[in-house]
Amino acid sequence: MTGVLRPSRPDRLELGEGIRHADGRIVLVDLLAGRLLTAPADDPAAPLRTLAELPHPVGAVAPVAGRPGHWIAAAGTGICLLDPDGSARWLAHPEGEGMRMNDAVADPAGRFWAGSMSYGADPDAGSLHRVDHDGTVHRVLDGITVPNGPAFTADGRHMYLADSARGVVRRHPVDPVTGTLGTPEEFVRIEDGSPDGMTVDAEGGVWIAVWGTGTVRRHLPDGRLDTTLRLPARRPAGVCLEGHTLHITSARLGLDDPGPHDGALFSTRVAVPGTPAAPYRPTPSLLAEPA
Repeated sequence: MTGVLRPSRPDRLELGEGIRHADGRIVLVDLLAGRLLTAPADDPAAPLRTLAELPHPVGAVAPVAGRPGHWIAAAGTGICLLDPDGSARWLAHPEGEGMRMNDAVADPAGRFWAGSMSYGADPDAGSLHRVDHDGTVHRVLDGITVPNGPAFTADGRHMYLADSARGVVRRHPVDPVTGTLGTPEEFVRIEDGSPDGMTVDAEGGVWIAVWGTGTVRRHLPDGRLDTTLRLPARRPAGVCLEGHTLHITSARLGLDDPGPHDGALFSTRVAVPGTPAAPYRPTPSLLAEPA
């Protein structure tokens, strides 16, 4: 695929991340601004619309199964449930001062996985947390600097997780019943930029937004580079598939001289489709608890 993509919406975000095809729509975040946004489907050129705004960074969300308009979010120093009116009910705050949650996603079994990092991207300060169906939060990996992804294969048996600061994406075996992680293997190492948001398509190809390079790359399941898309934005940050349409977020964060397309949302047609983001599947007792 050749040519340069063009922005699909007029918005320019400071740190566009966590884009998902979820709950029948495209959602994404302006991470440090704490805004959960949606792209109006009835007008493909309309500005993004705010669904919720929190006084904390919001890394990413997943829809809550059977509860349209409800979300589980990696936000601030922890995990919360968001109602349609934007009110938050906190499940846990596993991180402390100087830390924040980053990228997050639900796996095919309905658990929620969220990475954390320090505001200064201090080496080894970050972790990966797993939220089980009953709302309990477990720290499952330590020693990550800037975790991005995770992204899961369709059967839930493998998880791709980037440590962006180290330029590496690892593939972790996952027990789909218990969520236990096995010994990881290196999937791909990127030398010219930082792997950021990721998604897995219907053929098992892994799309990776490569921060600092103006590119999004598709790698085959064996790690070989298959496709490179070029954007007029230096910091691609997140990707998702809505059928055959690949949506890409980008960032203006940290640029002394942002260009006209830095921070934009891009969309393009691709050959291999994806599926909607998996929902978080809580136990009924978790949802029955008072807010």
